[in-house]
Amino acid sequence: MAFVVLVPVLFVFISSFKNDQTIFSTLMPFSLKAFSLQNLELEAYRNILVDRHFGRAVFNTIYVSLWTVVLGLLFNSLCAFGFSVFKFPGKNFLFGMVLLTFMVPFGSIALPLYMIVSKLGIINSFAALIIPSLANGLAVFLFRQFFLDIPSSYVDAARIDGAGWLRIYSSIYMRLSIPIVISAGIILFLSQWEAFMWPLLAGRDLAIRVIQVAIADYNQETEIFWSQIFAACTISIVIPVAIVLPLQKFYILGITGSGLKE
Repeated sequence: MAFVVLVPVLFVFISSFKNDQTIFSTLMPFSLKAFSLQNLELEAYRNILVDRHFGRAVFNTIYVSLWTVVLGLLFNSLCAFGFSVFKFPGKNFLFGMVLLTFMVPFGSIALPLYMIVSKLGIINSFAALIIPSLANGLAVFLFRQFFLDIPSSYVDAARIDGAGWLRIYSSIYMRLSIPIVISAGIILFLSQWEAFMWPLLAGRDLAIRVIQVAIADYNQETEIFWSQIFAACTISIVIPVAIVLPLQKFYILGITGSGLKE
């Protein structure tokens, strides 16, 4: 299974160092020469980074993703804190609505979301890319399930000592939920990093264009720049892998430690 998964990635990586003619010469018909390390060059990377300003798209994506992670962790954990600590009418119904968001395809809400963002006057801005991505039902679910397992005696002791709810949230619940913070942060980061449809609708301006939209622009009506696409895909793969791999242990701990609790 690892071989099946990694072979296409290896092909993309190697092909990013070749020109289009060399790539097609080994694909029609296909031969193992497609994985040859001969005649490698950096022209595709020079084209996307110098001529097409792909570095700007990388910066934009990192900027948008990091803000989504920071603000998303704050809002989703506060939401989960309310669901797990307080009792109020309709709590279970509202949490059920949060769970239903898992099943709603983005395409079904893209048009009304675009109309709302347009009326707010933030189309073609970083805010248009960040704000709609902050609320994440899976992140709320993970935080809530973990928070439910924290003994209520901690809260009672903190209240007796005069701690407010925000102090309890920050000093007790968030300090105990570092694996969940990392897991939810990875989920928010990857969902924003891989987003295509919404950035395509709300962020077409060159100044805020993100990676996925930039890669799509290499597919022109009359020509497809395959080597440049492969080079851009390689960069778009390396960055999240470099972030996720060192944190995978905490990610697994967070998922197994909260996602299976009642």
